[in-house]
Amino acid sequence: MELQEAQTEVKQLISRVRARDRARLIHWIRNSDDLDHFLSDSRTMILQGIADDLRVHLSLDAMLDCEVVAHRKMQACPRPTVHVDSFLYDDHLVDSLCDQGKMSRTYCLGCGSTRTAPLDFLSHSFSVPELRFLFLHVLPDLSGRTLVDVGSRLGAVLYGGHVFSSASRLLGVEFSEEFVRLQNDTIHKYGLHDRVQVLHADILTQDALLQNTDVLIMNNVFEFFMEPSEQLRAWRFIMLNFRRSGALLVTVPSLQESLHTLQEEPPSDWVEELPVDYDIYVGKDTDADALRQIHLYRVM
Repeated sequence: MELQEAQTEVKQLISRVRARDRARLIHWIRNSDDLDHFLSDSRTMILQGIADDLRVHLSLDAMLDCEVVAHRKMQACPRPTVHVDSFLYDDHLVDSLCDQGKMSRTYCLGCGSTRTAPLDFLSHSFSVPELRFLFLHVLPDLSGRTLVDVGSRLGAVLYGGHVFSSASRLLGVEFSEEFVRLQNDTIHKYGLHDRVQVLHADILTQDALLQNTDVLIMNNVFEFFMEPSEQLRAWRFIMLNFRRSGALLVTVPSLQESLHTLQEEPPSDWVEELPVDYDIYVGKDTDADALRQIHLYRVM
C-alpha cells in the first residue's frame, strides 16, 4: 500500500469513530508505545534493504584485497578467525549460508577428522540490533548535532544514524575509495543526502572536523588496519583534536583496551566514561556480549 492510500484509509477509519472518542484516538496514535514496533520494523526494513544491496557488490567476507594488514592480522589470531560483517549477515542468514555449504561456523581439528571446533567470527560493522541499541539507548537525543564515524567502511553507522536518530549531520571518514563509492551509491539510492555525507580522507588530515564534532564513533577502527606505530599516531591525533567539551565518544572495544595494547594511557583530563545500561532488550537475536563491547565517554 502506498502512502497516500494509507492516509486515506486512516482518515476514513477515524471518520467512523464516535465523535466523542476521536480526540482520544488521535492522542493514542500520537503518544502510545503500542505503535512503536511498526516504526521500528519500518526502520529495520530500510537497513535490511541496504544490506541486501551491499551484499551483491561484496565478497562473502566483505573485505577488500587491498586490506593486506587486516588479512594478515586475522590469520595471526590465536584461533582460526573469519570476518563476517554483522550488518550484512545476521544469525538467520549465516545459518542459511551454512546449510547451503557456503559458510561454516566450525573448523576441523585434524584433516579427515570428525572433531571440530567453533570458528571465531569478527565484524568491523555494527549489526542492526547494535545500531538500534547505540542510537536509541546509548546516545542521547542528537538533534542539531554532528556525528562522525571514523573508518565508515560500508556506512552502517551512517544509515543507522539516519533512521534511528535526529542527528543533523552524519559524516563518514573512509580511506578506501571503493568503500566510499559503495557508500555514495547507497546514499544516492536511498535518498540520504539530506543528512549523510562520506569524506574520502585519512582521519589524520581532519583536525578541523574533529574539533567541531559532537559525537565520534570508533568501532574496531585501527587494530586490524594499521601497524601499532600507526595506531598510536592516530590515537594521539584524535586525543589532541577531539577536545570539544561535552562531546561524546563511542568506542568498541573500550578505550582502555584499545590503548593498553599500545602501551598508551589516555590523558587524565580528556574523557570520562558514562554508564550504559546493557540489560535493555533490543531483540531476541541480539548478541549480549557484543553490546557490552560498546563504551560511551564524554569529553571533559
